[in-house]
Amino acid sequence: MKATLERTDLLKSLTHVHRVVERRNTIPILSNVLLRAEDGALRLKATDLDLEVLETIPAMVEMPGATTIPAHMIYDIVRKLPDGSQVVLETTGDNATLELRAGRSRFTLQMLPETDFPDLTTGDFTHGFTLTAADVRKLIDTTQFAISTEETRYYLNGIYLHAVETGEGQRFRAVATDGHRLAQAEVPAPSGSSGMPGIIVPRKTVGEIQKLLESPEADVQIELSETKIRATTGPIVLTSKLIDGTFPDYGRVIPQGNDKEMRVDRDEFKEAVDRVSTISSERGRAVKLALSDGRMVLTVNNPDSGSATEELAVEYSAEPLEIGFNSRYLLDIANQLSSDTALFRLADSGSPTLIQDNSVDDCLFVLMPMRV
Repeated sequence: MKATLERTDLLKSLTHVHRVVERRNTIPILSNVLLRAEDGALRLKATDLDLEVLETIPAMVEMPGATTIPAHMIYDIVRKLPDGSQVVLETTGDNATLELRAGRSRFTLQMLPETDFPDLTTGDFTHGFTLTAADVRKLIDTTQFAISTEETRYYLNGIYLHAVETGEGQRFRAVATDGHRLAQAEVPAPSGSSGMPGIIVPRKTVGEIQKLLESPEADVQIELSETKIRATTGPIVLTSKLIDGTFPDYGRVIPQGNDKEMRVDRDEFKEAVDRVSTISSERGRAVKLALSDGRMVLTVNNPDSGSATEELAVEYSAEPLEIGFNSRYLLDIANQLSSDTALFRLADSGSPTLIQDNSVDDCLFVLMPMRV
């Protein structure tokens, strides 16, 4: 194999694919990236057996061929090469090492045979549709923070994607929850998503898809089967296994009868919560909201360091109510709101609260209260 290509192209591609490779591997081949030079292009592939990223970049191929080399090693080498340099990749005659040359730099890397490299892209995809990168980013950004990190409830360790029928027609919806909070976002359902199975996309895959969405105008082609998802954007193809589990009936935890409405300036609220929570304990993080006619008082008490209060003007005319929340969870939700005013729909101090944008209704958040 011998190929010559731009350092910029190679670095950009390695940045995408090397992230998939775990730094500690018991299987040596999984520490490597597969390089395949043919037809005027270099194809790079990396996998951890659950997730695979493949990218194609232009190259001048003098001798077609394929090999695998340590992913993090070649990424670090190329990252440190001078800007604008040309990189030559050439395997030795005995196919034991790969030589990388750029200007006066020369590296020799140990190889493993490409026949040992696993392939994740087997099986047929039953559903396919196209979303804009802006829609995919909206679905992920709005819900990602609520993904559970509790490994025992593995079916919550991802984002649940499915098509639903609503009063506004069919919608494509993303939901994530960790049992303490729930985030839901939706966009118009793309053609081809009707009848798709509900799928749970793992946390790591969600993060990688998010990082690959560089242009909001780009299209993302999604293909699904019962066990895998494949996302293609430009020259990058990401394939991942899905979480094999049943996502809970989240509709049951979205409150329908919360009749107390409170509206507050999003930024003022966010800053006030951030300020008073400065003295909260790492373990507690509780902030109490005391609501009365036209005002809200935020209070944090920490027996070890003291207390803090702050008053805000709000739109609220229902009976007085005191309710406590995890301050970090409040800030996470406030950061996802897009309008200037946040709408809280409350019931009582022990029931879940519904939080939405005042002017946008395609996202909603549910937050369980804390005892304070």
